[in-house]
Amino acid sequence: MLPPALLAAAGLCLLLLTPQPAQAAEAGHTLLASISISILVATLVGCLAVLLKQPLLLAYIVGGVIIGPQMGFAWVRNKSDIETIAEIGLILLLFMIGLELDLKKIRESGKSLILTGVLQFVLCVSLAFGFLLLLGFSLQAAGGEYSILGVPLRGGPYDLLYLAACLGLSSTTIVVKLLYEKFELDTLAGRLTVGVLIFQDLWAIVLLGLQPNLSQPQVGIILWSFAKGGFLVVVSLVLSKYGLGFVFQRIAKLPELVLVASLGWCFFMAGLANYLGLSMEMGALIAGVAISTFPYNLDIIGKIINIRDFFITLFFVALGMVIPNPLSKPGLFAMALLLAGFLVLTRFLTVFPLLYWLGNGNRVSLLTSINLSQLSEFALVIAVLGAKPDYGHIGSDTLTLIIFIFVVTSIASTYMIKSSHALQTVLSRGAERLGFRPLREERREEPAGEHKEVAVLGFFRVASALVAHLEQIRPELLQHLVVVDFNPEVYRGLRARGVKVVYGDISNLQTLHHAGLEHARLILSTITDDILVGTDNLKIINAVRPLAPQAKILVSAHSASQALKLYQAGADYVLLPHEAAALRLEAVLDQMLQGEADRLRETEMARLARLTEILT
Repeated sequence: MLPPALLAAAGLCLLLLTPQPAQAAEAGHTLLASISISILVATLVGCLAVLLKQPLLLAYIVGGVIIGPQMGFAWVRNKSDIETIAEIGLILLLFMIGLELDLKKIRESGKSLILTGVLQFVLCVSLAFGFLLLLGFSLQAAGGEYSILGVPLRGGPYDLLYLAACLGLSSTTIVVKLLYEKFELDTLAGRLTVGVLIFQDLWAIVLLGLQPNLSQPQVGIILWSFAKGGFLVVVSLVLSKYGLGFVFQRIAKLPELVLVASLGWCFFMAGLANYLGLSMEMGALIAGVAISTFPYNLDIIGKIINIRDFFITLFFVALGMVIPNPLSKPGLFAMALLLAGFLVLTRFLTVFPLLYWLGNGNRVSLLTSINLSQLSEFALVIAVLGAKPDYGHIGSDTLTLIIFIFVVTSIASTYMIKSSHALQTVLSRGAERLGFRPLREERREEPAGEHKEVAVLGFFRVASALVAHLEQIRPELLQHLVVVDFNPEVYRGLRARGVKVVYGDISNLQTLHHAGLEHARLILSTITDDILVGTDNLKIINAVRPLAPQAKILVSAHSASQALKLYQAGADYVLLPHEAAALRLEAVLDQMLQGEADRLRETEMARLARLTEILT
């Protein structure tokens, strides 16, 4: 629970900050109070969300609901305040998304990621377009009042297009945060998920470019809009490379000035975009991408990232303020539930078969589909812009519908991602019944009697480095290894090196038996518990000891206290990766202090150039 003193202080602050009737008439004096209330309530609700293990982003929306005029206490009731807060948050949110949009990763992506990234959005939007037409949405709608499935809607002329496009986008903020907390960003499914999200961001940029001229869709006007967007990109890249580099090199030792200059760059590009007739949000996004492109801007990103959460909080709190009460519009909320379910279905109908046919297996394909099963905050950005009076593309009910879908899918996908491996196991059985058989590497049978002396359970960074080193200094030992892992990329890489590998889950006793563990003399688990999925090193010891009583067991721990527990449980040796790194660092420091830094650097570069790890 939150400390009573904190609750009391928060209550007093809210009482002092809540605008009184006399103050409310002076709109100019309420903005600061509105922002203060927004941040304070978001902090309190965020603390509660952490205790309940709920996503912070949803907590911010709930905070907005609490202080807003729709369902809450109307502590912030001035519409212009809400719009100002949302506008500031929106511009900075787009700037932050641009900063984190790493285009270099796309060039390094494999066939699976590129094809899935390009086709996922197109296929999802096509499915959504057809489904929405079946529900009764129409391209000929001129806006105003109409009815879908008996639900009256105040819509706009482009409700169908906006809904279809939004249903094709997934949330970068939610997915990356959850995968980071699960230590799964660097798994194959994690890398594919993040890669698809990057492609979706690129599609969203295209949509932002089309938005201003959607009401006049003549080819010439659209081309002129893209020409202005291209000009904006060129200007930003040229200034970033030849102007900002010089400026930031001069002020690099003044963190506060770096921060101010970065924000100045963001708002300069936003203003230039506005002058060219483009959205300010698109200018902010381009400004962020321009900074993320060049190496010298890594320091800028590190500094400006400190205020990212402040502006994200403002945007989503402001979003919560305008959410209508679902009980007042039950039909609209029911339709949102239907479309949310359809969104999740489209991910499995598009992402899963694409990745499966590209050779990633049932497991990775399903995990990636699960990870992408929510609406994007970028979709909210597009919808909010489309609902503005200057555009008038969609009606207030359509915006509300998109917000409801975002909230529903965000809550659902949070639990889906947290339980993704258990959910994937169940879905795999269903996929096999539908004809999606395990790929060759998932079901390949090893020759009977081919038993190995050393079993490696799970294959990640340490195991990848071990195999690379053995390949250099003791290649004959590779013939004595058997690896158990469920990453198709690992499977193919190890088999190419002549290493026996069994595709399967190390938490499954049947898989371990199939790998011939009862004949092993040494069993290794080089992955610590914070990265292992579905098991831990203590369970591994308890599982393999009866299976291979003669084997020596080596496991890994992330702390000395945990290592002692594993020794007490029967481990023969416990590897502490951070301690091994510290011992190596001690030798490096000693060499550098003796003036051998240049020689050490050259030696290390030559050694690393010879290593060919499976996980790069």
